[in-house]
Amino acid sequence: MLDALVRERAEVYGFSVYIWNVSEMLQLACELKMLLPAAAVVFGGPEVSFCGESFFVEHPFVDFIVAGEGEQAFPQLCGQLSRGELPPRLIRAEPYRAFPDGGIYYDKIGAAPRGLVYYESVRGCPFSCAYCLSSVTEGLRAKSAEHALSDLLAFEQFDGIRTVKLVDRTFNYDRVRARTIWRALSGASYTKEYHFEICAALLDEESFEVLSHVPKGKFRLEIGVQSTNPDTLRAVRRALDTERTLAAMERLYRMGNLHIHADLIAGLPLEDLSSFGRSFDAVYGRCNVLQLGFLKLLSGSYLKAHAEEWGIRYSPYPPYEVLETASLSFGERMRLKSVEALLERFSNSGKFPYTFPYLPCRCGSAFAFFTGLASFMEEAFLCDEVARLSQAEAFRLILDYAGQLEKSGAPVRREEIRERLMLDFLLGERRRLPPFLAAEPVPEEEKRRLLAAVPVSVRAGCEVVRCRFVKEGFFLADRAAGRLFRPEEVDEPSP
Repeated sequence: MLDALVRERAEVYGFSVYIWNVSEMLQLACELKMLLPAAAVVFGGPEVSFCGESFFVEHPFVDFIVAGEGEQAFPQLCGQLSRGELPPRLIRAEPYRAFPDGGIYYDKIGAAPRGLVYYESVRGCPFSCAYCLSSVTEGLRAKSAEHALSDLLAFEQFDGIRTVKLVDRTFNYDRVRARTIWRALSGASYTKEYHFEICAALLDEESFEVLSHVPKGKFRLEIGVQSTNPDTLRAVRRALDTERTLAAMERLYRMGNLHIHADLIAGLPLEDLSSFGRSFDAVYGRCNVLQLGFLKLLSGSYLKAHAEEWGIRYSPYPPYEVLETASLSFGERMRLKSVEALLERFSNSGKFPYTFPYLPCRCGSAFAFFTGLASFMEEAFLCDEVARLSQAEAFRLILDYAGQLEKSGAPVRREEIRERLMLDFLLGERRRLPPFLAAEPVPEEEKRRLLAAVPVSVRAGCEVVRCRFVKEGFFLADRAAGRLFRPEEVDEPSP
């Protein structure tokens, strides 16, 4: 990267600085300034937008900071430099008023985008959460529904794009606007997958109706719950109707055509381990993915300025993650890190659809299930990190833990969990089924009868299995297609 920048021999270099790249940007800018001392180095982005003049003393290789939105301020700065003028080193940019008229920009710079791309149709947020920088943005500025749809249609020129992620903090703050965009994106003219951050409590009946008709796999809805503790929510200035949010989230999840992603944040004020467990239990099983995040104290946020009031101790290094609070010890935080790893491996990965979220929900408290699993893994498998386990060992871990749960009186049957894990392995893995997951032998006559009922092209990838938790009798597990079915049935049973 340094070589590419030096070869440009530019007069001005701009760096967009965030918590995830600030260390690399500082090193790169420092080395660049050594090699091209006459070039102007400009920093912008949220990581420096709340800095003062002391930043230049600590980082003398940075010549200017553009604090705030840079679309207008940065070109103006370049113009001043080209005319030989001397701008102030710290530029407090005004909000970019022309934002609602902007485009997608991917068609103007760089190579053709692939995979995931970002799109912004709204700036600002109607809420004032103390941990988020959107709370310090002045007002809301939005592209009209018609303009946003025109922009989103422009992504159709790129065949390599899979997902368009709208980074708007609360996409459905305007219900009518949101419904208009959702209806249009449901049509055949828009072929990508679209990701929205929404406030579930703002959904009305008409919004549910529109969303219920979205083609399956086309929309991903991200819902920030963060906590269900009312004292915590008040402390972080988060106005959330928890009961309505959870009900709406479950309703969206049960529709089956939408991918629902929910967020929780560990380390918020007044939330101890048991309180976080209640938040976890309230959300788990109502979404496809539950992201367990850890609070980061962002520069410029209200919560960072008042961290001492809540006994929050956090790393001074990016991304400034909280280490402990007056309510949550460092050891408890590390226990939550273990829960996060298990959650990612077994629930969020989607590789255990017949076993998760069924098994944790069956136990009553999903949080107790995962914390117990973490302890069991350490004691029985002598392992404190699930990432160290092979996939076969991961299946064994869940089966053995189910056996322990059954012995302890939990409403769990090890044999049913073995069947579920067997299906997850057969339909999600390519290797031979481990012996500990193998079912009772299928009579050869029954095996021949079932295999003879399917085309030869399908037969080679099928195994005959018994799944009593689905229905009495035998099924074909089509490993190539990842489906479970009976020859006489058109639809496969749901996990």
